[in-house]
Amino acid sequence: MDEDIKAFLVESYENISQIETDLVTLEKNPTHQDLLEGIYRSLHTIKGNCGFMAFPTLEALTHSGENLLSCLRDGQLQLNAEITSSLLQLLDAMQQICAQIEAIGQEGDVDYSGLIQTLTQLQSRDTGDEGGFCTNVTVNSQKEIPKLAPTNPERSKLPCDREELMSALTTPNTVKSIRVDINLLDKLMNLVGELVLVRNQIQQFSTLQDETAFVTTSQQLNRLTTELQEGVMKTRMQPISTITRKFPRVVRDVAIATEKQVQLEMEGEETELDKTIIEAIKDPLTHLLRNCVDHGIESPDIRQTQGKSATGRLRLQAFHESGYVTIEISDDGAGIDSERLKEKALSLGLITPNQANRLSDTDALNLIFLPGFSTANSITRLSGRGVGMDVVKTDVEKVGGTVDVQTQLGLGTTFKLKIPLTLAIIPALIVTSGGDCYTIPQTNLLELVRLQGEQADHGIEYVHKAPVYRLRGKLLPLVYLNRELELTEWNPEPAHPQSETMLNIVVLQVDNFTFGLVVDAINDTQEIVVKPLGKLLKETPCFAGATILGDGKVALILDVFSLASRAGVLSDEQKNALIQQEMSSQSTIETVQMLLLFEALDNSRMAIPLSRVVRLEEFPRSAIEQVGDRQVIQYRDQILYLVNFANVFQSFGSSQRFSAANPKTAVLEGDPLQVVVVACQSGRQIGLVVQRMVDIVMEDLCITGEATRPGVQAIAVIQGQVTEILDIEAI
Repeated sequence: MDEDIKAFLVESYENISQIETDLVTLEKNPTHQDLLEGIYRSLHTIKGNCGFMAFPTLEALTHSGENLLSCLRDGQLQLNAEITSSLLQLLDAMQQICAQIEAIGQEGDVDYSGLIQTLTQLQSRDTGDEGGFCTNVTVNSQKEIPKLAPTNPERSKLPCDREELMSALTTPNTVKSIRVDINLLDKLMNLVGELVLVRNQIQQFSTLQDETAFVTTSQQLNRLTTELQEGVMKTRMQPISTITRKFPRVVRDVAIATEKQVQLEMEGEETELDKTIIEAIKDPLTHLLRNCVDHGIESPDIRQTQGKSATGRLRLQAFHESGYVTIEISDDGAGIDSERLKEKALSLGLITPNQANRLSDTDALNLIFLPGFSTANSITRLSGRGVGMDVVKTDVEKVGGTVDVQTQLGLGTTFKLKIPLTLAIIPALIVTSGGDCYTIPQTNLLELVRLQGEQADHGIEYVHKAPVYRLRGKLLPLVYLNRELELTEWNPEPAHPQSETMLNIVVLQVDNFTFGLVVDAINDTQEIVVKPLGKLLKETPCFAGATILGDGKVALILDVFSLASRAGVLSDEQKNALIQQEMSSQSTIETVQMLLLFEALDNSRMAIPLSRVVRLEEFPRSAIEQVGDRQVIQYRDQILYLVNFANVFQSFGSSQRFSAANPKTAVLEGDPLQVVVVACQSGRQIGLVVQRMVDIVMEDLCITGEATRPGVQAIAVIQGQVTEILDIEAI
């Protein structure tokens, strides 16, 4: 394709997109003259370029639209819904012709005479109560080019002084941006990815070297590679406004088709995402907006009977959150009735009556993502085929994102999309199983758990022959990576558990469900370059791609969702079994508490519920101040009262304090003061002065005795030792 045509198409697409955005905005504020002038100038630019490039059909279309805009600009017509719709149809036709030029180099043979006639008629007749007649515009075959008044008259004057004129001619214009072919950016990104791999290899090699110069050079290479990587990735980042600017038009068209009144609000349009992800989420976001208008927001008469405004409110918000971009689409409509969803799914045969009875409200909401599910009573051009929400979830998950739904009947619904910033280079956890290395994207990672000794041998329980681990009172389903990848044989009978001296559990989350992946070893975290799998391996389950590690070895990237599905931990049967198991052991769980163990200054062993602990702090002894008979520390813009157990229990008398003369407190004379900051029911915070922190444990409290002194609630055996449970309120 000729370079001039390429430049023409790029500029035309930009102008058409800007006109569409401005036109929808102008409809809400028809008196905005500057906006109208901008639309006119953009259309005039396209028309002038058409004449130069010899595209007569596109030129005739833009000329008829320009004449109509001229009537609006001169105040001879007032903008209304009919004119706006016709101008939007003009933009659609212009976009269609540009697509034909891009594909075949010609305008195509589509007849647009009907649209031109409509635009012409709108110029010469009364279009509404507030409209007028446009009598001075002649529409014929002549290409009349209206003269535009300069936006700044002062700029149109040439410098009269010869030196000023020569300076103006010789001063180069500063170009702040250039257009770069996307294929060139993709190639540059691939090269940076390869450079990152080489950087990782050199870094790993440098750890084996003692030569200072080599290590220094390796560190400098790491710094420069990181800066280059960030710079190149920024060139691929685009503001989300590149797709959201079309949404006002989408919402307007659907609102007119459904005879509803909708106001769209958008925030965070400057939020940036990788170009690949921008393209991937465009259709899901469009469908969610259409769905909110079609299914969520009620008609004006229904809203008014419910005490709501006749105009529905639709809000799109994008913001950064924990290394991701979160996009929320919310409406103030009717909300989603979970019982109605169950009934509809039953009628469509998507679930059984037994499954419907066991579904929670959250699980019922996820029914909308099933293929073939729709709440529409009839098929229209907007809805009813049951393919929209399924595609939304599938497309978002393809780029490593998640979709969450929250709703309240009568108040509205919110769809929350969590999207990674980029797919090219991602942080990942490196693990080993069966002698091979695998990588797990950190987007799914929650925490790491290691079991040793007796915990590894006896800490694993079985529910319906499925291994689980009780993590902080909750049953965590376990998936053994070796077994799922068939690297080792496994006998699932719980009567013969596999003996383990150490168990490494990677706690992962997928689709709002948590499970533990058991691996042989946990190595390190690393930025990896995602490489797609070859054609022969694309359909292989459990893998999402591959990468090259620092030692040059290839590591497969685990597909966490596929792995969980293959292991069956996402099945309804296993979820229900876990719920029943937890309910049956609820009475036992209720007595289990997280406790902080410590030694007081008199060497007594004590414990308090961890839920009461705000922070563990260390203070220099010089920070202690005396206020009357109390000792305090300035802490976070507050005065924190210190509690010395020697004073509370009157073991050493009320006048005893942190003195080196006392052998029990002398060990603290040169050391920082260890303080447990706890919260009281009154909302105040106090600091418990302790000799040393011992441990944080989860124990099934076995009360063996009553309190022996004030400030102690009870006595229990914890870790085989008698421990005093403190009464915080009494202290």
